Amino acid sequence: MLWLLMAKGNPMAQIHDLILLHGIHVTRAQSITKAERAAADAAFRVMSDEEQRIGIMHAGFAMTALPHRATTETIWERQSGDVKLLLESGRTSATDVVGLPYGSVARMILLYLQTEAVRTRSRDVELGRSMNNWLNSMGMGNGGHNYNLVREQSRRLSLCRLTFLRISAKQTFITNGSFVHDAILPNDETDDSQLQFWRPCVRLDEGFYKSLIEHPLPVREAAIRSLGHRSMAIDIYLWLAYRLHILEKPIKLTWHNLAKQFGSGFADIKNFKKKFKEPLALALAAYPDAKVEAENGGLLLYPSRPPVEPTRGGGTKVRVA
Repeated sequence: MLWLLMAKGNPMAQIHDLILLHGIHVTRAQSITKAERAAADAAFRVMSDEEQRIGIMHAGFAMTALPHRATTETIWERQSGDVKLLLESGRTSATDVVGLPYGSVARMILLYLQTEAVRTRSRDVELGRSMNNWLNSMGMGNGGHNYNLVREQSRRLSLCRLTFLRISAKQTFITNGSFVHDAILPNDETDDSQLQFWRPCVRLDEGFYKSLIEHPLPVREAAIRSLGHRSMAIDIYLWLAYRLHILEKPIKLTWHNLAKQFGSGFADIKNFKKKFKEPLALALAAYPDAKVEAENGGLLLYPSRPPVEPTRGGGTKVRVA
């Protein structure tokens, strides 16, 4: 159903309409593939979200992103438009390379740290039970596999270095630093009884925190949760959440344009286009107000309401469970 409609417009608009008219059970029954059912489920989770919890990501992550999977590279470089991200692996006390943070787990951890920092207006983020509860609510439970994933990504995030560059014709603005300035990492990795990665709090890097306060991107936590472990779908959602509401008129992006931003690891445009459609459909399902049309040459983006409406004062009220 979805991919046939996609060439003619935005199938997610029809999914949201179907759910409103007939309910999720009928919509799932009319879905042919597993991907279509996943998109229907994502749309329903966001549409039925009553908590309206808001998360915060740095706007720079709407234009650049972490790796999607483990890589042997020690330096990661991504650029979209005038924004460039350089990410460098940290090292242990024995100078061994730790590896770059990657995947949906690293993104979830960053979402928590940034949301808490903006909510409290403090670089110091308390951990412990609040982080455990939040991770559980976002589907990152205290199981053994998830525990090891979160612990490893926490370690990589704590030790890596990053640089945001905003490049113009005459000058380049550089923000050097890291995600985390101060942290205590436990040496004992044998205790799997609880999600205890940092003790008892972390302090965000000053440059990163300052840039976050100046460039916050509010998102729906229900939307991120509905995308599960699909890191590319999360990246596309963040990109749309940032890009669509600032448009003054429709714009067209070719598949070549999109591949520059999202296409790392794909051998050619044809393969990228094929792999891009499913996470795009999920991201659109999680963003009901997004107005996006796909055509053979690329995507048409239309001015759309943001996923989180600003408050009267122009800011965003952050509410975290």
